[in-house]
Amino acid sequence: MTSLFEAAGMEREAPTPLAERLRPRSLEEVIGQDHIVGPDGPIGRMVAEGRLASIILWGPPGTGKTTIARLIATRVGLQFEQISAVFSGVADLRKVFEAAKARRLAGQGTLLFVDEIHRFNRAQQDGFLPNMEDGTIILVGATTENPSFELNPAVLSRAQVLVLNRFENEALEILLQRAESLQDRALPLTNEAREALKAMADGDGRYCLNLAEELLNLETDAPLDTEALTRLLQKRAPLYDKGQEGHYNLISAFHKTIRGSDPDAALYYLARMLAGGEDPLFILRRLVRATSEDIGLADPQALTQALAAKEAYLFLGSPEGELAIAQAVVYAATAPKSNALYKAAKASMQAARESGSLMPPKQILNAPTKLMEGLGYGTGYEYDHDTQEGFSGQNYFPEEMGDRKTFYKPVERGFEREIAKRLAYWSKLRPKG
Repeated sequence: MTSLFEAAGMEREAPTPLAERLRPRSLEEVIGQDHIVGPDGPIGRMVAEGRLASIILWGPPGTGKTTIARLIATRVGLQFEQISAVFSGVADLRKVFEAAKARRLAGQGTLLFVDEIHRFNRAQQDGFLPNMEDGTIILVGATTENPSFELNPAVLSRAQVLVLNRFENEALEILLQRAESLQDRALPLTNEAREALKAMADGDGRYCLNLAEELLNLETDAPLDTEALTRLLQKRAPLYDKGQEGHYNLISAFHKTIRGSDPDAALYYLARMLAGGEDPLFILRRLVRATSEDIGLADPQALTQALAAKEAYLFLGSPEGELAIAQAVVYAATAPKSNALYKAAKASMQAARESGSLMPPKQILNAPTKLMEGLGYGTGYEYDHDTQEGFSGQNYFPEEMGDRKTFYKPVERGFEREIAKRLAYWSKLRPKG
């Protein structure tokens, strides 16, 4: 009798994916994470001592979080239980905790692995606390998001956060060699295409093996070059979540490379954000901010360039308008730098908060009524244009503030060098005492 599987043209059991077949069977086989699973790493030391504390594994996808959790449970003799925060709720957690308590009474400990633990809300995360504290479970949480932002402080205080690295080129090469050895066949790629394949994986070991599996099942007469590989395999979108940490990490790096006068690095982070689908207007807003905060009057044209780039982008759209953004980025990165204006603005705001509602000097106030004129409003005001130097040197601060304040202190770079000369000249003309 024909089964449903056979009628559908399917085998009764789907073949096991290559990534699963190559899953390490011991901590010694884990690659790319020696800093945590090696003999001197925190997990390496824990398993060597036969003990395990709750931990949070933080790292990109495909870097071995699930594998490491399974292996340490086996190594220290704990029952491995796995749930996903994406598909589980309070009822599922309650069942796991009850089973773990029963297991504990029988002398068996439980390692609870929670994938995507950051998806649980705060109330659900709080449910782990009593079970962690009384030893019902050893919690191993996995997350791709920054635990500082996504996990309860109470959970973090009871667990050690361990950071997993994205797989570097050498680690990905080991994975490819293991795949070739298991399949007893070399990948049908030129050397350049092999490097391109690893670049496509973007540090994700699982994705790298999935690509390799597709290629190892391919029948081809000659090795594929990079162009043929790109046509065959859909290039992976860069890891970039506009609402999460990658969003803030790259914009921070972008700003600091402009401040650090490195146009090449600034262009690189610009390209990373654009490739990840970032809103160009978000980038432009940060660029405008950088031109005021880190360049200021050292080159007043930097702000103009940034605003012009915004207008050009709005006029042209993508991708043509992105060139205007690149132009403004290079201009800002290569401009002389000064935060004198930024510091002056902050200092003046602080002085304004501290001084309250002090009246300006009466001589610089208008006197539109006889009463105000009688009170001395406008009396003694010197019209600067009528002076020989075009500068009267009057004190414009409230009298209660005492000596004249200096908030703006230009640096000896760019256009601010000229501004400094003007201020020094006016200082000599200003009455002393």
